[in-house]
Amino acid sequence: MPSTLSEEQVMRLVTQFSDLAVKYGLDLFGAIAILIIGWIVANWARKSMARALDKTTQVDKTLKPFFANIVRYFILILVLIAVLAQFGIQTASVIAMLGAAGLAVGLALQGTLQNIAAGIMLLFLRPFRTGDYIDAEGISGTIDEVGLFTTKLHTFDGVYVETPNSMLWNRSIVNYSRLPTRRMDIVVGIGYGDDIDKAQAALLDLLEKDDRVHADPAPQVMVTGLGDSSVNLNLRCWCNAADYWGLLFDQTKAAKQRLDAEGITIPFPQRDVHLFQENGAAKAAARK
Repeated sequence: MPSTLSEEQVMRLVTQFSDLAVKYGLDLFGAIAILIIGWIVANWARKSMARALDKTTQVDKTLKPFFANIVRYFILILVLIAVLAQFGIQTASVIAMLGAAGLAVGLALQGTLQNIAAGIMLLFLRPFRTGDYIDAEGISGTIDEVGLFTTKLHTFDGVYVETPNSMLWNRSIVNYSRLPTRRMDIVVGIGYGDDIDKAQAALLDLLEKDDRVHADPAPQVMVTGLGDSSVNLNLRCWCNAADYWGLLFDQTKAAKQRLDAEGITIPFPQRDVHLFQENGAAKAAARK
């Protein structure tokens, strides 16, 4: 028959279990407390860093979310080490193990690491900044935030776009907002029978009277081509980048109205068709 535990053995087991429960229970409670407090402190530090950076003009606003998140991640790493130390684990060996595991994970997540590397390069080389409108070979929009993994944009029609950093880094980026001024060109066609000098003078007057058009370089209206059905005139001027689209729309409308007022036509595409009538002898010869 199996032997039964004596009262003394039972008491010894209960005592050992109680000691373990007290010891590891306190460690577990301490670890949970460290995690909760560390999480709160990390989020508070991120928000505080963001507010502090918002008050200074020395740091580009594209870098502000990056620095704020770095502070948060740094505190969370310290919290993780403190939790491991709470259970008596040697943190040096854990760090070495995490390094080896990180290498293995890094090899498995090469695409993610490419996004991180691309994000760092975008942040420090800064081909664009928050608020810039860009076109990266089909990826276009206004920059909202550049993160470690992705870049957030919104299009002109209010569509949210989030693209991996490596997609932007590996493409040619056209930044429409980087430079303070832009050149505007509008091509207008007039009829071959219209007075070219009169049309040029009327369109140049439009440009010169618009306060958004820069005087230097001076605006121009030149003949740029002889089309199939029109003489093409190009309205060219320089303006502030912020005024570009408004000026383009206004001048396009004003050019049509001014040419109408001057009696100058903007012709439709047209084709001349010539009909030749054969005489009776030619028709008879053709039938034979």
